[in-house]
Amino acid sequence: MHPAYSVIFFTTASGAGYGLLIWMALGVLVGVVPPSSWFGFFGLALSALLIVFGLLSSMLHLGRPERAWRAFSQWQTSWLSREGVAAVATFVPMAIFGIGWVFQEDVSGIYAICAVLSVIGALVTVWCTGMIYGSLSTIKAWHHPLVAPVYCALALMTGCILFNVLVTVWFGKESELIWLGLVLVLATWLMKVVYWSQVDTGPKTATAGDATGLAEFGTVSVLEAAHTQPNFVMREMGFQIGRKHADKLRLVATIGLFVVPALCLLMLLVAGPSAAVLVGLITVISVIIGIVTERWLFFAEAKHIVMLYYGAEAV
Repeated sequence: MHPAYSVIFFTTASGAGYGLLIWMALGVLVGVVPPSSWFGFFGLALSALLIVFGLLSSMLHLGRPERAWRAFSQWQTSWLSREGVAAVATFVPMAIFGIGWVFQEDVSGIYAICAVLSVIGALVTVWCTGMIYGSLSTIKAWHHPLVAPVYCALALMTGCILFNVLVTVWFGKESELIWLGLVLVLATWLMKVVYWSQVDTGPKTATAGDATGLAEFGTVSVLEAAHTQPNFVMREMGFQIGRKHADKLRLVATIGLFVVPALCLLMLLVAGPSAAVLVGLITVISVIIGIVTERWLFFAEAKHIVMLYYGAEAV
């Protein structure tokens, strides 16, 4: 699949935004951080900005963005519609929770309930986003049981790293949060390695014979191309990346998204206040490079079954 930069930004920014919202809410509810007005304002504002700009960027990928509102009506059958409904619904408790935290430094009562609802809404929204891709049986690499869980894990991991940096800047390092971030990095890394391994070694079950219904007569191959020049389907669905380049980019994603953050989190445990802030910023920069590379590969390595009509022997 051709990687659309608007969708890459959407899946990385909104995921991190919802992840940050989750840890902000849980952190203040369990008392890991105090309900400081400025901390709440900056953390929730950053979360909201990532979510809003991420969702808006996804509309750039639509042919008719002005009709995006119609997607909300298909929530019974469409994961995209469910994502939209969940995203809008999450803003309501998030706003009430934010008002209580920022303006009254109160996270009890109705504000605590809204904080819990914000966490639930964020998790549901992120899961729906992952299932937009996980539900597509026409793309084998996406129609995989780990696609949605990995997307959720990435959101929680990137959100936790942002939360760690914010806490370090405002209150100093918190060992419990650092260990939590390290566990999330290692768990997400393991899930991604398993996903890559299964996608690479899985059998190619769909053939040109299956696509044309002629498999019973023997091996089917294209005698002559249907087009003299590449068309839209070939450009969008038939995007290809060489195995050698994919391996290099996977290494970049692994180092930027998992290795460097894991090492930086370990360094945070022993770093002084000034050094801890610097290490945290390095971690964020590394994660940005890693997550963008990982998302780009997620699209670039996906092969659509329609390419069986354009010369692919199996998908």
